[in-house]
Amino acid sequence: MTQRAGTPPAPYAEAVKRPLALAAAVALLATGCSGDGDPRVQVAEVSRTTVAETVDAPGTVAARATATVTAPTDAVVEKVLVADGATVTAGTVLVRLSSPAAVERLRQAQAAQASAASAAIELPRADLGPLQDALDAAAASSFAAGRAAAQQIDDPEQRRAAEQQVAEAEARYRSASAASRRTLQSLDDGASSVEDALAALAGSQRAQAQLAVSAAEATVDALTVTAPISGVVTLGGDGSAAPAGDLAGLLGGLPPGVAEAAGVAVGGGGPSTTSTGLAVGAPVSAGAQLLTVTDVSGLTVTAEVDETDVLLVEKGQEATVELDALPGATYPATVEAVDVSPTPSAAGGVAYRVRLTLAGGRTADDDPAPAPRPGMSAVVDLRVRTAEQVLAVPSAAVVRDGGADTVFVVEGGRAQRVEVVVGAQGEELVEIRRGLSGGESVVVRDADRLSDGMSVET
Repeated sequence: MTQRAGTPPAPYAEAVKRPLALAAAVALLATGCSGDGDPRVQVAEVSRTTVAETVDAPGTVAARATATVTAPTDAVVEKVLVADGATVTAGTVLVRLSSPAAVERLRQAQAAQASAASAAIELPRADLGPLQDALDAAAASSFAAGRAAAQQIDDPEQRRAAEQQVAEAEARYRSASAASRRTLQSLDDGASSVEDALAALAGSQRAQAQLAVSAAEATVDALTVTAPISGVVTLGGDGSAAPAGDLAGLLGGLPPGVAEAAGVAVGGGGPSTTSTGLAVGAPVSAGAQLLTVTDVSGLTVTAEVDETDVLLVEKGQEATVELDALPGATYPATVEAVDVSPTPSAAGGVAYRVRLTLAGGRTADDDPAPAPRPGMSAVVDLRVRTAEQVLAVPSAAVVRDGGADTVFVVEGGRAQRVEVVVGAQGEELVEIRRGLSGGESVVVRDADRLSDGMSVET
């Protein structure tokens, strides 16, 4: 077989043709057309409508309030007056505890208070003022008699000398008398200061005794356990001890040393025990969890909103909540508060907690949805922006190109690239604030495959 110069062998030529044909086919598929004409595009008309922008965030259902009641001191369960799961109102007596030791500590504290109230501290004092007054009066009389006697002397020089002696003696006495009175005043002042200090000490002791009685009374009163809020009762606890609450606050107000004694008086300290239930006759330790009351009359949802979206969330915005436990059901909600402090998100970034009130929901069949339970997982769709009757295009029409948002307007068989300014961005529609006037036909499919001025078919 004769081979022409510069012509590749037949097998090589076939190998070159196959890749070229494949590349041409890929190019035709990329432009959405056949090889015989311009690409065919799908368009939509720019019109006015309402665009709602939403932010999705994971959330958790929570009760309106939850209160945990703990044992005020070491005690024994005397009576359980409600059943587990019962609905009660605030102030209802739930449990009675028995603690003879707490009652005895109250008696001792009251006795100590009575003793402190009756204690009176008096400092013995001597009143030397009248004695000094008598001395001054006697001295004045003596000096008067001396001056009278001096005046009876006939010799003028001797008379003057005698009068001078009397005057000097009287001056010295007056100086000594003044010093004596100052000394007496200092003694009186010192005695008053001592009495004031002793009175302050007695007052402090009475105040300390009153605090100790108040703490012991609070312990005894707390042996009658009442519902702090209205809600559903869960008896027992998780085995952990809780702080003594108000009793700890009372003890904190006592001076050093007295606080320790008062702590013993109210029965603090010791290991904590509890159980999953609450049985009559069961011992409980100070701080052990007795029961929990959960107010489910108004449920809330706590959503974790990503830091990139949280600035769009405001109090009063509406939302829709969907629960993992109830597929198809939706619950309306309203934003009540947005935390100012961040919290680590489950995805590893930074999120902010948003609290919403939850209303009654509807199922997919438009029937009333069951009430959620605290702790259920949820997805919250927050409507952060709503633009009423604005120019809008389908979301697929907007293409991000070189830092600008663009659309392709089809006019005269060509796709013209137009820069736009977008506003609210919903799941299906995007608000156009600038760049379009309405009525234009924009490409809504494969717009990112077009170039400015390309010929297209609709």
